[in-house]
Amino acid sequence: MSRPVTPSGRSVKSSGRTTPIHSRESSLNPGYAPSPICRNSDSSGRNPMKIVAGIFSGAVSSCFSGSTSSKSSSVDESFDDLKAPSVSSRTSGVSERSRSRKAIYSNSYNSTETQPGSMKFSIDEIYKATRNFSPSFKIGQGGFGTVYKGRIHDGTVVAIKRAKKNMHDKHLTVEFQSEIRTLACVEHLNLVKFLGYLEHGDERIVVVEYVPNGTLREHLDGVNGDTLDLAARLDIAIDVAHAVTYLHMYTDRPIIHRDIKSSNILLTENFRAKVADFGFARLASNDDGATHVSTQVKGTAGYLDPEYLKTYQLTEKSDVFSFGVLLVEIITGRRPIEAKRELKERVTTRWAMRKFTEGEAILTLDPRLRRTPAANLALEKILELAFQCLAPSRHSRPSMRRCAEILWSIRKDYRELIASDPRSLSSRSKSP
Repeated sequence: MSRPVTPSGRSVKSSGRTTPIHSRESSLNPGYAPSPICRNSDSSGRNPMKIVAGIFSGAVSSCFSGSTSSKSSSVDESFDDLKAPSVSSRTSGVSERSRSRKAIYSNSYNSTETQPGSMKFSIDEIYKATRNFSPSFKIGQGGFGTVYKGRIHDGTVVAIKRAKKNMHDKHLTVEFQSEIRTLACVEHLNLVKFLGYLEHGDERIVVVEYVPNGTLREHLDGVNGDTLDLAARLDIAIDVAHAVTYLHMYTDRPIIHRDIKSSNILLTENFRAKVADFGFARLASNDDGATHVSTQVKGTAGYLDPEYLKTYQLTEKSDVFSFGVLLVEIITGRRPIEAKRELKERVTTRWAMRKFTEGEAILTLDPRLRRTPAANLALEKILELAFQCLAPSRHSRPSMRRCAEILWSIRKDYRELIASDPRSLSSRSKSP
């Protein structure tokens, strides 16, 4: 599906920030049109990846050292995705606050007439849709509560998130209402759509779009049969990058997701990604000149930005760090923390960085993927981007928009190499 390309050099102003939008004509780009990227070099001739490698190990270690035990931390309390039964077959695969932005990103949003969160529900409708929250309708469980699959009055299949009853105190009520207001302001093709909510007595319900093909983590684990091939994994990474770029740059105020992880990435029947779970989402500061938001640490172990963990200063670059972990996860198939592996391989990002700097990056490729020249090239470039995202200092990390641009270029090169190399045409993987 092609999307409109803006005139080169046109700018979009967002929350006092001006973002250049450059055109790049290509049928390979299903997302927004990114600007051409520079190859990996700088004017000094130094290899930036070696610089990152020299300081990366210590930074990653701090993510798991528990150095902030003196302050309360809410880790992995996120709503554990909207898990759904997966199909066995697979294929490779706004905010309306300004007309100019709507025109540029018109195909980035769900093209439904219903505005996010505008649907109204009664408690009787929710009971009917879930058959009184029958266990047979349960499709997910997390820190927030339980997710049910249901069919509402117009026949639409939805995911219904029911909060735990013990969460109902004054502080959490304010937090819940804040989340609802945030969700109602966002709409993008690669974000799970918010349909509506309900507060009734001690019941607190959120209704969102139902995404039928399970989570990215489930597919990386191979629980559904076929293995995701590299082309599909690249598409998914780009979809996620587009979604988070939208949150950071194209909403009235930047939104920091705070829980980017594979179990919060849902897949459609065509294996396109939708980012879910805004339970930890936080608005960036609205003050001019503010560089961060000071807040309690929340997120999931293995994905947490070490700088945020130490300083309690949250920025958009905390999402970038989590995205770097996700990229390593996508390319290796491993979880961020592999507790059953030998000590030197337990932290996947640290292990992958070591192999990369030793010139053995190919050993990090998911063994279920076929090694081809195209796959080898994409692997090196994806890992290089991942380690830029994982830089210890937020100032050294790229923006999410930059990540999307680089990934788009990697995919373009990968497809061109596949087309020119018959050996790569058989690179789609099957489970053993």
